[in-house]
This record gives sequence, structure tokens and C-alpha cells, in this order.
Amino acid sequence: MNEKVQEQYLAILKEELVLATGCTEPIAIAYCAAHLRQVLGALPERVVAELSGNIIKNVKSVVVPNTGNLRGIEAAIAVGLVAGKPEAGLQVIAEVTEAETPAIRDYLAQTPIEVCCASSPCVLDITLHGYHGKDHAVVRIANNHVNIVYKALNDEALVRLPVSVSPEDQLTDKSCLNVEDIVRFADTVPLEKLEPLIEPQIQYNTAIAEEGLRGSWGAQIGKILMEDYAGDRDIKTEARAWAAAGSDARMSGCEMPVVILSGSGNQGITASLPVIRYAKRLDATREQLYRALALADLVTIHQKTGIGRLSAYCGAISAGVGAGAGICYLYGGGYTAVAHTVVNALAILSGTICDGAKPSCAAKIAAAVDAGIMGYRMYLHHKEFHSGEGIVAGTVDRTIANVGILAQQGMLETDRTILEIMQQES
Repeated sequence: MNEKVQEQYLAILKEELVLATGCTEPIAIAYCAAHLRQVLGALPERVVAELSGNIIKNVKSVVVPNTGNLRGIEAAIAVGLVAGKPEAGLQVIAEVTEAETPAIRDYLAQTPIEVCCASSPCVLDITLHGYHGKDHAVVRIANNHVNIVYKALNDEALVRLPVSVSPEDQLTDKSCLNVEDIVRFADTVPLEKLEPLIEPQIQYNTAIAEEGLRGSWGAQIGKILMEDYAGDRDIKTEARAWAAAGSDARMSGCEMPVVILSGSGNQGITASLPVIRYAKRLDATREQLYRALALADLVTIHQKTGIGRLSAYCGAISAGVGAGAGICYLYGGGYTAVAHTVVNALAILSGTICDGAKPSCAAKIAAAVDAGIMGYRMYLHHKEFHSGEGIVAGTVDRTIANVGILAQQGMLETDRTILEIMQQES
């Protein structure tokens, strides 16, 4: 493989495989809030939050870790202001102490926090205003979860970066991604370059799935799958259950970190855990697992590049497709097998809506993993969905591009309608 392309792929993995504590949208708000306190030099006496619709959608129903089971936007702002560490990135609230939890509740009870929907062209957009005495501070994040584009104190700009409407703003160029090169990369990249990127994904994501299966988190989709199929459980059920269990815990406020993918913990969980469970069942070597996970991650990222960080399209579907491709690769599948697996899986569930981060994400994850595995099983039976059948195109990369068009253009009105419904049901 071309060495320059290989280094680009490694850079993409390094950028996307990030450790995060808590669902990434509330954590992005907490990160913004921690920086707001730092700029203001004090806890704000009043806060105004201007948030894009997709941020509101993805924060409204999720439990924020280390807050004593508080949910939603105000909780994310409060924990970031009171106890966030701005230098810690998406680990901003990972070290909140038990002693600080009452202070978070007290701050919420005493401080006016106004939330409004921003009319922004950026799907991911967070602007926080903080007021203390005569001082006024502003911090804005746009396009990705830690991309601070503006900081100001009393109208004096401390940071001012250009803002595009691209969800890939300030990120590594991903135009080099294609399925054939992804397979070639997985085949040839030196193992020592993969290990530091992939091993944390295995360790952290397995740990939170184990917790999801042990505890009583969320709707307990993982536990239901494991218990209801205990007598005749196969590896497919196990793969679905472990991925769902990780989401069960994460969506309900579990304080354990995960390695995210494309800005999402659920996607990091979904792309990795089914591959990890299949590797265990197949007694695969560590090298085989690393290479299969690298492929699953990159196939997921490739899909999400066209879709964007946030949209009306459920990102778990992309990750379930990635997991199916990784499982195919574990079984020895090359480019043709992986390409057919991806196309088949995309034809099954593309268009599943994202209606925010919440316990039902775990059930969507189970369905997404099932679609990924079905895509591979179809290939083994010499069956496929053909070009011209719905969104399926003549090549795997063109089919992936069609999904991006569907998500970014075709589902814009769907996104607005989902937000309207969610606000009516508040």
C-alpha cells in the first residue's frame, strides 16, 4: 500500500478513536461550559445556551455521568461549569468527585439557565454565554465536539476561527477513504502501528459492555437478548447483546469511559464489540482482531464522512455495517466479500431515524448489528442486492455516497420534524 495513504489512514484512526466519558453531545456542552468558566474567571450568575437542533435532540433524554442521575442540557452545563476540567477534552467530567455532586444540584437550583434553538447552518453548534457581575463571556463550539471556534470576554475576542458548514471542519481530510484501500490497509499496516490505537478500544468498550450485562441499565436490551436466548444462544445473538449492553450502560449515565468513533460512543461500541465477540469465538489471534477492528472502524468512518457527525440518520446503522464488514474480514473475506457485505447491509436498514440519545439506542444497535451480519451471510449464500434496487449503486463506494446524500439532503425535513415532535412531548 502507498505509504502516504497508509499514514493518512492511521491519522484518521488516531483522530477518531478517542476516549470519552458520557454521551458525546452533553459532554461537548460540558466541555464548552468548562471553558466558559475559565474565560469568565468565575461561575456565571446567569447562562444563555444557543444550541443547534441536533444538539438539543441528542442531549434532552440522556443521563449525564457524575451528576447523580441528572438528565439533559442544564445538567450538562452545570457539571461542566462547577466541576469540569477544560484541558481534559471529552474526559472533561471524568474526575468529578462525590463531594462536588451536591454543588452541581445547588448551582442548578440557584442559577437561571436559558436554552434556545440556534438558527445555525452548522448541525453541531453550541454557544454558551455566561454573565457574572459586569462581565460577559462567550464560548462557541461548531462542527465537531471539541472544536472551539470562538472565545470572548466583554466583547474582546480571545479565539476567532473561520467556521464552515462542513461537519469535517478542522478534521483530517477523509477523501482518501475507499473500501478497496481500507481492506488493503487492514492487510498490510504494521501491527505495531495499530496496537496503540486499537487496544484501548478493546479494553474500554469490553469493560462497559460487561457492566451493561451485570447491572440494571436502561431498557436492558443486552440482558434481554442474553437471557431470552440462553438455551440456544449463537454468536450472532451474543454479538448483538454485547453491543447493546454497552449502550444500555452508556445512555443511562454509566461513568465508565468508552473509545468513541466518528464522535459517538454508541458507534464506537457498535463497530467494535461484535467483532471482538466473534474473534473470541473463532479463537482469532490478537493480530487478526486488530486488523479486523481497523477495517470495521474505517468502514464506519467512511460512511459517516458523507452523513456528518449528527443527522436524522441513525449512526448506529453505519457502525453495524462496519461491524459486519469486520466480521467478514475475520472469516478471511477480502475486498469482494467486504464490499458485498457493506452493500447488502446498507440496503437493509438505511434510513433508520436518529431521535436523540436515549435507552432505545441499544435496541437500534442490536438491529444494526443484525443487519451487518445478515449482509455477510447473504454474501456467503451468493445473494446480493443489485444496482438500481433502491439506493444501491454499481459499486460499494457509490452506494456509501448515496447514503450520505440520503442523510444530508433527503432527511433534512425529517430532522426538523423529529425535533418538533420531541419538543411537543417534553
